[in-house]
Amino acid sequence: MPADTSQLDLTGVASCASFNFRRTARAVTRLYDLAFNGSGIRSTQFTILIGVAKTQPTPIGALSDLLIIDRTTLTRSLRLLKNQGLLDVSPRSTKRQRFVTLTQKGVQLLARSIPAWRQAQNSFVAAVGADYWRDLRSQLEKLAHVAISLENPAQPK
Repeated sequence: MPADTSQLDLTGVASCASFNFRRTARAVTRLYDLAFNGSGIRSTQFTILIGVAKTQPTPIGALSDLLIIDRTTLTRSLRLLKNQGLLDVSPRSTKRQRFVTLTQKGVQLLARSIPAWRQAQNSFVAAVGADYWRDLRSQLEKLAHVAISLENPAQPK
């Protein structure tokens, strides 16, 4: 028998930003995972590898900030990608930073995966409209900055 939820005040929860963003993110992730089916990569891994490819050698902290992934989660994902031979993580430098770079195997995997990504991306943009996508992308960036700023609101002076 289900638990009694009649005492919960669920007013407004359907408009929850987190619920709606996560729902949409799962749908979009699933679309891209289907596009990558058979390439040996998932969309979450593709995102990390692209972040590395565009900024390498990149400190883990900078990659974490770029992708907006907490460092512990990113470190676990990097370890898996390293174990697959797709990237290298340097030992700690004198500034206690570790740098991430793609291996040749990682570059080759991206080279095989980018056409599938491009096809999924083009289909998605065509379905929603290029102007809509450009505007939405701008709004998503703004919302990410708003959410980050609300994590640690400035202390009153």
